[in-house]
Amino acid sequence: MLNISEHLPPGDQHDDKLILPFERRQKSRLRLRLESGVEAGLFLQRGTILRGGDRLRASDGRIVQVVAADEPVMRVTADTAIQLMRASYHLGNRHVPLQIGADWLRLEQDHVLKEMLLGLGVHVENQNAPFEPEAGAYGGGHRHHHDDEPAALIRPPLRAKER
Repeated sequence: MLNISEHLPPGDQHDDKLILPFERRQKSRLRLRLESGVEAGLFLQRGTILRGGDRLRASDGRIVQVVAADEPVMRVTADTAIQLMRASYHLGNRHVPLQIGADWLRLEQDHVLKEMLLGLGVHVENQNAPFEPEAGAYGGGHRHHHDDEPAALIRPPLRAKER
């Protein structure tokens, strides 16, 4: 079985693809099958979240590109920006993984959340699409070597009484 354990810098070159939904791209240890049919084991640093377009190196040297699979999601749109912000607030209050576009939101299908959103007056459409939710405000999730920012840029600012 092929082992995959190394993240590579962004680029276009790849030899094979790994197509996974978001739920499986959150796992750092995983048995899987590449698009070519080759069985592989994923052994990444714990806490790694793979994103569509990431590249990995396998033990035989091949470069594998990660592809975010289409999966059942809800696309949320609104007639006004304030409605979309209100929907974002209520979803965030429930800690729902959320992908944010210029004028839309995307989240995993859930009938309870759909009813809540419809009650807020937004439009909800079920669709199959790649799901790439926000990684988190404090630097959570997967990072690349070129993301080496000073810690001050990823920590929340101190309140006056904490200084």
